[in-house]
Amino acid sequence: MLDGRKRISGVIAALGVAALGGSLLVAAPSQAEPDLDQVEAKVDRLFHEAEQAAERYNDARVELKATQQRLRSLRADLDRQEDKVAEFRDQVAASVVSQYQNGALSTTTRIVFAEDVDAFLEQLSTVSAFNDQRTQLMAEFATQYKQLEIREAATKREMAAIAETEEKLADEKAEIDTKAGEAQDLLDELEAEAAAEAAAAREPRVSRSEPRPPALPGANASGRASAAVNYALAQVGKSYVYGAAGPNSFDCSGLTMMAWAQAGVSLPHSSRMQFGMGTPVSSSALQPGDLVFYYSPVSHVGIYIGGGKIVDAANPRSGVRVAGVFSMPFSGARRVG
Repeated sequence: MLDGRKRISGVIAALGVAALGGSLLVAAPSQAEPDLDQVEAKVDRLFHEAEQAAERYNDARVELKATQQRLRSLRADLDRQEDKVAEFRDQVAASVVSQYQNGALSTTTRIVFAEDVDAFLEQLSTVSAFNDQRTQLMAEFATQYKQLEIREAATKREMAAIAETEEKLADEKAEIDTKAGEAQDLLDELEAEAAAEAAAAREPRVSRSEPRPPALPGANASGRASAAVNYALAQVGKSYVYGAAGPNSFDCSGLTMMAWAQAGVSLPHSSRMQFGMGTPVSSSALQPGDLVFYYSPVSHVGIYIGGGKIVDAANPRSGVRVAGVFSMPFSGARRVG
């Protein structure tokens, strides 16, 4: 329970009575505390804000994985390039040594002292060709070294991107914890209040939450969509955990990702990224298996099961449930099967 939070129990009026000079002073009633519906609405809002942060967290995790893969490839390429540059460096060093060893006399002096001028000129042609090769070798060394610098710079950029993404992950995780913690504190208070009221009235406790609709069979789904729908339905009643993708807990995009994985379709663990998959579908043309997205920007996803219903991992309060397709602000649908 949050410090300083007032108990949720309706309007509590405090009356102060004192006799002063034969007159009766009555204290004004305190301001009405928010009723249960208002508190429940605040709980839902906080859970949704936590989910928005969680989906941004999922985005960052996908980006981090891709960046780490690029970095591994770059490092392998960098190692190969370093070996290649080292090989060219050895060749250039040997060429320079050879130049100093064989270039002590001028060409004119060698012709003067040569016993066989024709033979010497023939050798000179060979030396000229060697010099051309050395020039080409130096140019190739410069090219390979430039490629090494390019790969080193790219590696540094990817490492900086990883550090930035890791910082983003930490920020989003902190926001998830804050919002979810506030919502859970309110929810605990609501449940304690309801239990106290039920005990006082000596009546069984009655939940104020909406009854869960019965799970609908996925018989109308066909092809690969059938596997996705049946898997989603089998998870109804399981818990919601931020960033989870089964087998015992899910978040919204984790559930749809795993549902379609049963049909051999790979989806990213991100509602925003899933919104870019497949082909758009209008709300009037929905078929079982379609992904249905909510809010703007997109921060929630469920899987359509037919009959105007979806299965979604809603929030820590509701878990995986069956709900109406328009029970949240509809933002679009995609067909991925």
